[in-house]
Amino acid sequence: MKKYLIYILLLTVVGGAFGFYMYNKPHQNMTKVVADLQLSAIQLFTEFENDESQANVKYLDKVVEVSGVVKEVSTDEDGMTNLTLESGSDMFGVVCQMDNLTEHSRTIFKEGEKVKIKGICTGVLMDVVLVRCVES
Repeated sequence: MKKYLIYILLLTVVGGAFGFYMYNKPHQNMTKVVADLQLSAIQLFTEFENDESQANVKYLDKVVEVSGVVKEVSTDEDGMTNLTLESGSDMFGVVCQMDNLTEHSRTIFKEGEKVKIKGICTGVLMDVVLVRCVES
């Protein structure tokens, strides 16, 4: 019985140490990350529109750098900037949620402006979504 108690205590200490490490692990600095793929926002949207499952295999959870024209600029309830890039569709686009863990050189973007943004692709809802975005 005493032997099992020691094993349980040891597992609890190791699990707690691992949890503490993961909780305090530093975030990935998106400004220094090299993009896995580079393409236009229109190309990215078209690939998801034509074959979502194939596009998920190719882009999901990868750092993607997209270039395109700003269609819309919005700010969410936390004050973070979200850019929607032209996609060739009237209704939908490529949404770039700017990284809240990074200090950006600028947060003011104008509609019609050409930009290069890199972020992590999370797939498509109605729009293709990139999170933790920074300007390239």
